[in-house]
Amino acid sequence: MKTYHSNRGFTLVEIMIVVVIIGLLAAMAIPAFQKVRQSSQDKAVLNNARQLSAAADQYFLENGVSTVASSNLVGSDKYVKAVNTVAGETYPDGFSQGTTITIGGIAGVRTITYAP
Repeated sequence: MKTYHSNRGFTLVEIMIVVVIIGLLAAMAIPAFQKVRQSSQDKAVLNNARQLSAAADQYFLENGVSTVASSNLVGSDKYVKAVNTVAGETYPDGFSQGTTITIGGIAGVRTITYAP
């Protein structure tokens, strides 16, 4: 009686093809992920700018001034409890009534302006 040995498993070529396919899928997915990440960071930064702008406007109304330092707006007992940075961005130290707000250093490369 003859016995047959079946060699079950994958050949080197089959494994290499699977690795190439996974590499191609990753090459397509990573840029899309980075774009979504950038978009969400920009939206969070704009939201922070809106909150700071609204707080500055409230401060202007209550105190009859046209400029305010960030230290008067942000704090546990102030208009904005905390500004959570999402991409290492820097917010201005002060605000003037009717001027645009420029937030720089977003992920080290981008700048966003917000016009109240």
